[in-house]
Amino acid sequence: MAVCVSVIAKENYPLYIHSIPSENQLKFHYTVHTSLDVVDEKISAMGKALVDQRELYLGLLYPTEDYKVYGYVTNSKVKFVMVVDSSNTALRDNEIRSMFRKLYNSYTDVMCNPFYNPGDPIQSRAFDKTVTSMMVPA
Repeated sequence: MAVCVSVIAKENYPLYIHSIPSENQLKFHYTVHTSLDVVDEKISAMGKALVDQRELYLGLLYPTEDYKVYGYVTNSKVKFVMVVDSSNTALRDNEIRSMFRKLYNSYTDVMCNPFYNPGDPIQSRAFDKTVTSMMVPA
């Protein structure tokens, strides 16, 4: 389960960041923003092959002592970054992939809302509920 989930706009500003231990919120913001460089490197390394893929799961971006950072990019270059506790060894790559698919489906529902202005911070109860279901229980 995740300890931090974030949605980053195409222009690299946060649309949504939610982390469980609220006292470490600044640390997670830093971790998410440093992962954006790795996301850009992976996207440029894939080059034109990335355009042909429908599944834009980037996999493990980088591990730290306490956490593992995973990434996902949509076709519109919106980035999802998920931070997972590294002590959780039961979490497999296909489970992370399914969590990103679930997050992407919820994000699509937010984008389809006629009252949402693209580029604004995400303030949806349904999206919050989806993210909270993926988080580690406090």
